[in-house]
Amino acid sequence: MTYDVEQLRAREFPWTAAGDIVYLNNASTGPLPAATVRAVGDFTAARSEPWTISEEMQFGTLAETRQRLARFVGAPASQIALMVNTSYGINIAARCLPFEQGDIVITSDREFPANIYPWMALEAARGVHLVRIPSAGALPDEDALLAALDRPRVKALTLSWVSFSSGYRVNLERLGAACRERGIWFIVDAIQGLGAATVDVVRCNIDVFACGGQKWLLSPWGSGFVYLRDELVQRLDPAPVGWMSVKASEDFTRLVDYDLTWREDARRFEVITLPFQEFAGFNTSLALLESLGLKEVESHIATLANRIVDWATEHREIELVTPGDAAKRAGIVSVRPADAASASSRMTEAGIIHSFREGAIRLSPHCYNTMEDVDRALEVLSGERTHVSTGRGHA
Repeated sequence: MTYDVEQLRAREFPWTAAGDIVYLNNASTGPLPAATVRAVGDFTAARSEPWTISEEMQFGTLAETRQRLARFVGAPASQIALMVNTSYGINIAARCLPFEQGDIVITSDREFPANIYPWMALEAARGVHLVRIPSAGALPDEDALLAALDRPRVKALTLSWVSFSSGYRVNLERLGAACRERGIWFIVDAIQGLGAATVDVVRCNIDVFACGGQKWLLSPWGSGFVYLRDELVQRLDPAPVGWMSVKASEDFTRLVDYDLTWREDARRFEVITLPFQEFAGFNTSLALLESLGLKEVESHIATLANRIVDWATEHREIELVTPGDAAKRAGIVSVRPADAASASSRMTEAGIIHSFREGAIRLSPHCYNTMEDVDRALEVLSGERTHVSTGRGHA
């Protein structure tokens, strides 16, 4: 069963009715659904009278988030720790996994900086070598990455599930199986995949899976999470340490009975206080996506992305940066016209909100977008249509 896109737009994205903006920039920032805006507002309003906020309201909100995210990734809630962004989750991997001087971390050479700088810092601090495997053109070279795993002292592979610039989706099952066979940690930056595609982190043998909520999960800034495989939850000490990372913090009446015994679940990695109002909004957005159906959302996005790919394939003057194979992409489609910078400016002036990344135009439709949205963008990109709106907003 497919959902009613027009009803969704009217209920949760009422700004689409004006018709002056076509928003195809979810890989940058996803718009908040109307229900999410209300949820954040209601929690924030309660914050003005903090005596009305119970501990259950605060910590029950976080418990609900963990439960919802567990369903999204196919793992127990006990293996979910809440974070404020993807970077924090990547730093958990870099700072908590027991690397030793001389160990090697493998990655691709066109990764988003959030999945590079934590490892560069680890290299400087502890002598762990970050090896960036050259891409095949603009795309990650999976065969070369797999071959690199057999080098001596490789301890981790860290990759984006979906590339921020090219939209290439790596084969998580293939890479995860190879890592598990070799006893190598598999770390995934998931922010450009989750919400546009579905995943089972257990089946994919993922050790650490970090994701912010502000893009494809249509959630507030400051919402995110990290999944850690159960063995790592039990084995690793948190860094940094929050005051609620320990069992003793369960009893607020005896907080100075200090006992550095970590919680038995992934909450040991959380650094409280988290932005409760943003996680209330996170819950609302996750609930919306669940109600639409995660597979249905994935299919809808794929249909829109396929339209862009087909159009680019038909126009020889347009370079399709993203793979044509649907199995190797998710919601991002990047194209490069002859004068991409001018085309990007033309689209912005026409109210087609997108991103210009690494010399290409990046389009990223979501569950509320329509085929008409995509076709309007392609008309402007083709030069067939030059005016759609007053040009509010900028990519």
